[in-house]
Amino acid sequence: MISLHSKKWVTTAIVLAVLVSGIGYLLLQFQNPELPEGIASGNGRIEATEVDITTKYGGRLAGVLAKEGDSVDLNQALAQIDTKELDAQLRRAEAEVRRAEQERSVAVAVIAQRKSELSLAQKDMERAKGLYENDSIPLEQLQRDETAVETAKSTLAAARAQLSNTEAAIEAAVANTELFKTQRDDSVLRAPIKGRVLYRLAEPGEVLAAGGKVLTVLDPTDIYMTLFLPTQEATRVAVGAVARVVLEGLDEVAIPAKVSFVAPKAQFTPKEVETRTEREKLMFRVKVQLDDEFLAQHAALAKTGIPGVAYIRLNDNAEWPASLQSVERPQ
Repeated sequence: MISLHSKKWVTTAIVLAVLVSGIGYLLLQFQNPELPEGIASGNGRIEATEVDITTKYGGRLAGVLAKEGDSVDLNQALAQIDTKELDAQLRRAEAEVRRAEQERSVAVAVIAQRKSELSLAQKDMERAKGLYENDSIPLEQLQRDETAVETAKSTLAAARAQLSNTEAAIEAAVANTELFKTQRDDSVLRAPIKGRVLYRLAEPGEVLAAGGKVLTVLDPTDIYMTLFLPTQEATRVAVGAVARVVLEGLDEVAIPAKVSFVAPKAQFTPKEVETRTEREKLMFRVKVQLDDEFLAQHAALAKTGIPGVAYIRLNDNAEWPASLQSVERPQ
């Protein structure tokens, strides 16, 4: 037989269990309120286009002109590769250009000389023909003058070939100087975009191979969140659809956004992605682009890796929940 005291304890335990369950349910509903019809949501993290500043040629890093967090402008110099060896090669190539130009001048003078010799030989041959016809000179003399003309022609042709060789040498030397100048220009690593330095990966004095990373620059105009939606919702998402993004720790800020990409094929959900509903095997990847003007005014929000939730309006008639109706500005 159960005593009255035991019954009271059982009743009290049941009441407490019901209260705890009710409070837990209410908290769950408060944290994850039911979204209205026509609004889809998914978890993700803030991502951005990252551009690596790398060396085109190997060498010793002479200096790094930017730190992590610095804002940089387009074409701003960010790092410098040592160019002492390159400068020496450039001076040698420039000297080769000067030497080849001098050889060309000599070749031009030789051609002028060979032309004069040919002209004289031709005149001698014409006189010899007249004298031979008058029986004033023997045939051997005429043949020697004719041979002299042919020799002069061959010598002139050789001089012209030498001039062509020197001109080719000049072109090769000039090409070398242009190559070394280009390499010297490429030794200054410049920002390909206007952005913010995310990582500084190398320090002065380090020897880097071609393609070695020095800095990573974040493009603040291309901030987005990638989420995964089930087929039933993904098929209703249109590129350009209005969206809102709420970041963790900034629940009062609804960042304006729009859908910029919807995967044409379904895929397996990555392990690190969690959805509020039961996980599905096949999901569609959706990319939500954060508003550029909003981020320009609030650059502090452009941080990669911050988790949050993206809300997408599936049709123009869908109404935003009260917390997302107006886009609030962080103070």
